[in-house]
This record gives sequence, C-alpha cells and structure tokens, in this order.
Amino acid sequence: MADDTRTIVLSKQDLREVTRYAAVSAREVLEIFEDAHPADPRPRDAIDAAWTFARGGERGKALRDTAWAAHKAARDADTAAAGDAARAAMSAASAAYLHPLADAHQVKHILGAAAHAARAAELAAGGHRAVGAAYVDKARRRAAPGVLDVLRRYPSPPRGGGRVGELLRELDAALRSGHPGPE
Repeated sequence: MADDTRTIVLSKQDLREVTRYAAVSAREVLEIFEDAHPADPRPRDAIDAAWTFARGGERGKALRDTAWAAHKAARDADTAAAGDAARAAMSAASAAYLHPLADAHQVKHILGAAAHAARAAELAAGGHRAVGAAYVDKARRRAAPGVLDVLRRYPSPPRGGGRVGELLRELDAALRSGHPGPE
C-alpha cells in the first residue's frame, strides 16, 4: 500500500494480470450464454476486449463499451445461467478498471468474473452447489501469483450479493488462506 491507507498502488501490469484471470474465468462459461443466444456477440466481444487489454492493448472506450454491452446482454438473457455467464464476461472487461482504493467492493473487479462463472456453471447444472464449489476450487488453483498479490492489497469483500456474493467470498477466503500456485 502507498502511504495513504485509502490508496493502493497498482501498475498497468497488475491490471493486465487481473484482467487475464477474469477473461479466463468468463471464457470457460461463455458457451452457456451462446447456447441460449447464439446470435448475440456481446459477451464474447467483452471477453475478447479483456484479452486484448491483458495482452498489451489500451484501456479505453471500446473496452468499457463492451463491458456495458455484456451487462445489457445479461439483463436480456432468457435464463439465469445465461445471465450469469454474460455477467462473467462483463466482469472480465470491467477488471481492467480496478480502482486503486482500499475499498472492499473493488474485490469484485478481481474475482467477480470467477464468481459469476461459478454461478453460471452451478445454474446450468440444475443449481447444484457442488458444481459452483468445484468451479471456485478450479479458479483458486488457476490464480497466478500476480493476481494473489493484487488481491491481498485489498480488504476482504463485503457481505451480501446473494449466491454470487457467497461464491466470491469463498474464492477470496481460499486465495487469502494460502495457495499452492497455478495448476
């Protein structure tokens, strides 16, 4: 942390690491959305934009616009699973906009895509919580040291947020409690 306890130092590389992690999480459940809405490219566009940034692209209007479009796709989705898959894509594009503030809500930028992806997978499997828990474990194992480093600069996430909030807090707790490294 910087001298001001309200400010967190973040480099562009930190943002790229977090965005890469979020993009992988969202990509894993994109098929859930695309099976329900094969003609709607908005979530895929958001994930592609996140990947572009993660690989060295700029953080600009196009990235932000794709995040908003994926958010709208989530609202338009016919099923809850497709909606959460689109929210995972929105969260992937939004990860690039992690704010350098010691605010617990910022953890959603880091882990939101994985939490929404876990919920999408859970819902697609008939609401079986074990599927969401398995996805959280997979997301925990996939987190690179750079993602863990950024996460640990922030306070723990806030309560609330329904089942997605639960999954986010489970992932956060698992990552903060110790981590053997990427798979």
